[in-house]
Amino acid sequence: MEQAIGPFLPVIITVAALLISLTVHEFSHGFAAYLQGDETAKRMGRLTLNPIPHIDPIGTLLVPALFILPSLIPGSGAPAMLFGWAKPVPFNPYNLRDGKRGIFRVGIAGPLANAILFLASGFALKYAFHIVQPDNFLLEFLRVMMGLNFALMVFNLIPVPPLDGSQIFFSLLSSRYSHLQQKVEMFGSQALMILLFIEFAVYPIIGTFIGFLYSLAVYALFSY
Repeated sequence: MEQAIGPFLPVIITVAALLISLTVHEFSHGFAAYLQGDETAKRMGRLTLNPIPHIDPIGTLLVPALFILPSLIPGSGAPAMLFGWAKPVPFNPYNLRDGKRGIFRVGIAGPLANAILFLASGFALKYAFHIVQPDNFLLEFLRVMMGLNFALMVFNLIPVPPLDGSQIFFSLLSSRYSHLQQKVEMFGSQALMILLFIEFAVYPIIGTFIGFLYSLAVYALFSY
């Protein structure tokens, strides 16, 4: 049984880490809105840590599957990498008690949750090194959790709709720029698709930048 599972263990670990990270990210948005008086997420069954309501057929299933398939080919040497997203948790900004400050808190909640998971996984990994065998699957799971959550945190801070960064950015601007926000949101999805096409088909600008920041963060975390 263990021999049959063995080749698929990296994929299982990576998928589990992705589901946990995306679920906590989206739950945090909904919970931040709920704390400020908006029950939209709760009414729609999205205020939950159950990953099923957060699954997006394309972002959580199809896209990750396309990334995983090469790693399952014997002898390919391809890593079990993942990229994906979950269904955004809806909220009504007019229900928030603190207006734009409330929108900022809802927007930052997801990346902040990923930052906490990154730090928690990092500290757990430092401790686990001393109590488990080097080939233990827990070490690999914690490594994947670190890398995945750091990438999700940084990527979602990019100020391009529908990423959290755009919500955060416009919540910090004066109301007189609301017309600009509407125009940006109108073409945000197209801009994001172009950005992702450049990233995966031309040159990994975002990946290189995230990798550089991740190296600095890991060095800082493990250097003391």
